[in-house]
Amino acid sequence: MLYKDQLGREVEIPSPPQRIISVVPSQTELLYDLGAQVLGITKFCVHPDAWFRSITRVGGTKQLNLELIASLQPDLIIANKEENEKAQIEALAARFPVWTSDIRHLADACAMITSLGEILERRHSAQLIRQRIEEGFEALTPLPVAVPTAYFIWRDPWMVAGGDTFIHEMMARCGFRNVFEDLPRYPSISLPQLAASACKLVLLSSEPYPFKEKHIAEIREYVPDADVRLVDGEMFSWYGSRLMHAPAYFEALIRQDGQ
Repeated sequence: MLYKDQLGREVEIPSPPQRIISVVPSQTELLYDLGAQVLGITKFCVHPDAWFRSITRVGGTKQLNLELIASLQPDLIIANKEENEKAQIEALAARFPVWTSDIRHLADACAMITSLGEILERRHSAQLIRQRIEEGFEALTPLPVAVPTAYFIWRDPWMVAGGDTFIHEMMARCGFRNVFEDLPRYPSISLPQLAASACKLVLLSSEPYPFKEKHIAEIREYVPDADVRLVDGEMFSWYGSRLMHAPAYFEALIRQDGQ
């Protein structure tokens, strides 16, 4: 059958596919929760642990082992525009069905969940996951006064989430105003730039860079009056079924900030 992916491409996929490879961690977890059968994942697909330990790993999200993937003869590869390298995905799409997501907003994530439910013939499971996500975010009440916030994803160089990212929307839904919202994607910044941003809250993500307590002191040298916290990066950036748990996590962050 023909399905349209989130890049607007028509992809012919057997109904239902039986030999699936996922090259996006958050979508791998979604496939598990949908009850799909998967034969290949990336080395970053750490959830669920049972799959991480038992299923063939086909490289990293940006360094896929194309020969290994080809040897598995997939009838569906599930990719993402941002997380995977365009040239590699195009090479795979020339040989196999590749369905690619493009996630900027919560609505995109919900649409992706519905689409994969249809492709996998797991419509009811997808509907339940989407409903739980939407209800959770509808019940989430952001801070009444937005807090100027910076969200770091990397160190050396220091990199933050810009205004056209999924992380940015998650921040906004908490009432955290992204002080770097005018910059695209994941820009490199200097700590003096951070100091000049007048931010009151700094969030240090657990991924892709594993920020630890020791990094808080580095940041505080430049923004001594700001609150600096370690946060779970999966809650801010994973756009699959983990979104079912994000609103409760955000509620706790908001309550902490409102104290």
